[in-house]
Amino acid sequence: MADWLLYRALFVKNLSYNVTPEELFDLFGKFGPIRQVRQGIASGTKGTAFVVYEDVMDAKQACDKLNGFNFQNRYLIVLYHQPEKMLKSKEDLEARQARLAQLKTQHGID
Repeated sequence: MADWLLYRALFVKNLSYNVTPEELFDLFGKFGPIRQVRQGIASGTKGTAFVVYEDVMDAKQACDKLNGFNFQNRYLIVLYHQPEKMLKSKEDLEARQARLAQLKTQHGID
């Protein structure tokens, strides 16, 4: 897959927990045809979503216009999806959790 195709996917943070996928389609659909909206539902992903556009220029316009936009009394954070960065942060988290478990065992803390 070409690198520029990745930029069709946006990562959205700071969403209201009450937002519906239809509301996200309505808001982001103003900038062009959307291929997919995936909303986080697990405890660690609530308030986030991925929005995938058909065209990279539509994604760019949405990112430029909606980052910092007040939606349902929340200021949206809209970023280009960067899978390699997310993988690294997950690896960092796992390493920190392993180190914490090791320290708890070492000091007899449950």
